[in-house]
Amino acid sequence: MPSKKSQCIQIHSKKISIGGKLVRIARLEEEWYEDLDSPEALVEAIRESGCNADLLSFWQRLPDVEIKHNYCVEHDSIAAIPIKNYVFWWENQIDAKTRNMVRRAEKKGIVVRRSEFDDKFVRGMVSIFNETPVRQGKPFWHYGKDFETIKREFSRFLFREEIFGAYLGDELVGFIFIACAGKFATLSQIISKIAHRDKAPNNALIAKAVERCAEKGIPYLTYANWVEGSLGQFKRSNGFERFDLPRYFVPLTWKGRIYISLKLYRGANLLPKGVLRFLKDSRKRFNELRSAQARRSRIVEGSSPTRSHD
Repeated sequence: MPSKKSQCIQIHSKKISIGGKLVRIARLEEEWYEDLDSPEALVEAIRESGCNADLLSFWQRLPDVEIKHNYCVEHDSIAAIPIKNYVFWWENQIDAKTRNMVRRAEKKGIVVRRSEFDDKFVRGMVSIFNETPVRQGKPFWHYGKDFETIKREFSRFLFREEIFGAYLGDELVGFIFIACAGKFATLSQIISKIAHRDKAPNNALIAKAVERCAEKGIPYLTYANWVEGSLGQFKRSNGFERFDLPRYFVPLTWKGRIYISLKLYRGANLLPKGVLRFLKDSRKRFNELRSAQARRSRIVEGSSPTRSHD
């Protein structure tokens, strides 16, 4: 069966996104940035709206970690730094290796400063995004996008974001978007050039984000979901901790009830750990091969003789 496109509807001043294939799942479009204080009222409103949702999924935002509702519940694990002040983070929440990485960035000439979202900055973003088609063993979402696409996509939420760039001289080698989510701040984007990884720009950017949150009195800095592997180790070494937040699943139709009874909301986690590990390793090897082929293609194209013009 062909997949149906996601749709967005407005119910009780909330924007609700509905997506999925066989089972259509409704959730707050901006669940990282707003709370759902009355899920019962929303469930009733969705049912009365006549939309084609089979299931409502919602969660409790940090720091609300205790289960409050009598619905089917799992936990979403996110990465967050509890912030007291910058000195406490520097002395107690990171290790000596990470402190040395931040110092290395400074010694290597990395300067992190507030940036404006102007055309020069966007061109720097495009250069970083198009450095490689694969990052962290996965196809990179923004690879191949042009200037206008990046400018349009990243200008939508500037009303709640601060931008800091990591510069080596005049070159933008990394950047971070820090979004205000009310109860916490979140890293909506952090990335740097692989060619300058030895200069530790990402560590310098994290340090600046912590410093900025401390200045504004924001108690938590979040960085997406908690993961293992190299990215998980990076988060852990920079002071991020695991927080398990309740996520609820409320059936709206018979398909939603079957979905919950079979625990399909667990997704790939339903597979045995050995099988899951094999699939992840296979995907990583495939993407690394794809990245190597793309690099070879660019080298060949760059070495081709140019055609003269009259």
